Amino acid sequence: MRTTVAERQAAGILGLQAIALLVLAGWEVTALVSGDTDDVGSSVALLVLTAIGAAALAAFAVAVARGGSWGRSGGIVAQLLLLAVAFGAFTGPTAAHAVGIALAVPALVGLGLLIGAARAAARRAE
Repeated sequence: MRTTVAERQAAGILGLQAIALLVLAGWEVTALVSGDTDDVGSSVALLVLTAIGAAALAAFAVAVARGGSWGRSGGIVAQLLLLAVAFGAFTGPTAAHAVGIALAVPALVGLGLLIGAARAAARRAE
């Protein structure tokens, strides 16, 4: 099955987000090995969850690139979760606006691309 440009772009943003999570996991490993953590158990748990998230995003990217609807659905949920984290970064007593923007912009782009990919898939199914 041929995929559209919108689907390939959506898969690309999901793949980039998966790579970003892998980089974050590498940073977590570095902090864990260098002893820059207060609680080893929590650090390991966070590392495992980060790796699972990266694997999920990579799987969504592959599914979207192949035209799978489950990849688009999972990708949309991931973008909405990322927007929730970005909103949290904008608020509170220790608001970090730069972090919020760095999280929100790719999430909004990804959400738009995934909606475009869903529309393209619907047109193809007609």
